Amino acid sequence: MTQEERSEKSKQQILDAALKLFSHKGYGATSVRDIAEEAELSKGNVYHHFPDKEAIFRGLLDRYFQAMGQPDFPFNRVLLNGTFPENLEDMGNAIREIVRDYREYVALIYVDVVEFDGTHVRKFYSDMAERFDAFMKAHGMEKELEGKLAPGLSPVSAVMLATRIFYNYFTVEILFGVKDHFGKETDAAVREISRILRHGMLKG
Repeated sequence: MTQEERSEKSKQQILDAALKLFSHKGYGATSVRDIAEEAELSKGNVYHHFPDKEAIFRGLLDRYFQAMGQPDFPFNRVLLNGTFPENLEDMGNAIREIVRDYREYVALIYVDVVEFDGTHVRKFYSDMAERFDAFMKAHGMEKELEGKLAPGLSPVSAVMLATRIFYNYFTVEILFGVKDHFGKETDAAVREISRILRHGMLKG
């Protein structure tokens, strides 16, 4: 293993250790010494890679947000198959997979809101519509979606609304540990949410 590879391995060990500690204990209750001990590295090694504890926290959020932009990210795979909004159930299941597999990262968003007043995640959310718009334009999805949606509806708004509803549902179920909070089992809830998103709540 080269020095560069060893250095990168140490950096990832630090991030992995910090993710575990920040997501379970919070930011303020976690020290750099705690992170070093969890990573089985020296404090000096931690400071070699990160100037301070907050830089580690930012590095973790950056790692999560970068994963969201990858083509193989579950949500992106579903959106790129070209069948939205027919495949809303698939989107719901993809977001279930994300919240389950990235649970500790999702928890960091709440840590940021509570301990930093949302300082680190604010820009990510404020730029969200622009990123969705750029993603759909880059993959030629916008015109096709406009042809499927009711007149005047924005493709970006439609995708963002569905995304946020499913993220909220699975955050409550997985992160908060509240099972069947819609009064029915998960698959039935996903089907009903998808039906409401497609057709609305009213008759006719």
